[in-house]
Amino acid sequence: MFRMGLYSKYVLPRLQHLACGTRPIARQREKVVPHAEGRVLEIGMGTGLNLPYYDRDKVTKLWGLEPAAEMRQRAKQTARALDMEVEILDLPGEQIPLDDASVDTVLVTYTLCTIVDVERALRGMARVLRPEGKLIFCEHGAAPDVSVRRWQNRINPVWKRFAGGCNVNRPIPSLIEDSGFQIDSLETMYLPGFRTLSYNYWGTAGVVRDQ
Repeated sequence: MFRMGLYSKYVLPRLQHLACGTRPIARQREKVVPHAEGRVLEIGMGTGLNLPYYDRDKVTKLWGLEPAAEMRQRAKQTARALDMEVEILDLPGEQIPLDDASVDTVLVTYTLCTIVDVERALRGMARVLRPEGKLIFCEHGAAPDVSVRRWQNRINPVWKRFAGGCNVNRPIPSLIEDSGFQIDSLETMYLPGFRTLSYNYWGTAGVVRDQ
């Protein structure tokens, strides 16, 4: 337990930073992050890998939700280096401390795989979005190929233990749609790398309002 504690505190943040900063993933960030606008909430800011890709002319306020102290510290350093104003919140994705309908954009990249109660977190994102707001997402998850998905299911119990709770087999679109959203645009592909880890979904979604 002590050794796992040291691993989680000192080793895992560095591994996650490296894994989430590869060139293929950076290209994905470059595709989606510039579309964030207005009052923006980023779920799972991590070490701040999305920060260089924001269009500052379009963003009026930026919050970053991040529960890991080591990640928050690196994100603050990144923000200072970029001379960006970011309010970093020390809370997990299931606990969003913002008012209802107070955010124009929610951005979530490579985070839905790790949130324990992902449906609760997504419902919280829907709650804080304004009626005309949008969810921008870019995530890895369950592959369409049966053989790949079979391997995802096999490795997932061990993988998530050593990868900070990361699940490789979550059905991202259905999770989003079952949590109060309607997907407006969706693209998918395998990124370069191991197919069990690299199937990506990205797009936008709006909140389904009561009729």
